[in-house]
Amino acid sequence: MPEAFISGEDAQTRHKMVDLLNASLSETIALTLAVKQAHWNLKGQGFIGVHELLDDVAERLRESTDTIAERAVILGGLAKGTAEVVAEGAKMEAYPTEITAIEEHVEALKDRFLSVGEVVRKAIEAADEAGDDDTADLFTEVSRQIDKDAWFIGANSPKSK
Repeated sequence: MPEAFISGEDAQTRHKMVDLLNASLSETIALTLAVKQAHWNLKGQGFIGVHELLDDVAERLRESTDTIAERAVILGGLAKGTAEVVAEGAKMEAYPTEITAIEEHVEALKDRFLSVGEVVRKAIEAADEAGDDDTADLFTEVSRQIDKDAWFIGANSPKSK
């Protein structure tokens, strides 16, 4: 493992956190790509508002992925975010590439945000159990943003009341 830039955590905990961070990195990168897939292809009533929202959401997700990746490196690991690693490691259901209706994209994205949000909440628990408060706090920050963006996207659903 490369040099760590923290003290007070044993190597085993750092290894475990790096693995956890890389698993979440794959999920958030996959989610970012799903958001961009929708952004590029959606059509229908309310297009411009949802199109612009998805650009903002993708930018926030990119910031989260950067924070996650940097934490892995700070802990003495390597950030693993290539297309090949993400394709192999992400558990998020593959995003449909043949849909265009805003309503279908909203539902597909909402489902994936809820799924990734659950993964990140489990990462909070794992980091807490390992005693890495900083990594748990990072995951908490990411979780809050994913939940907020799930709300922003889901509020565009005709099913939303």
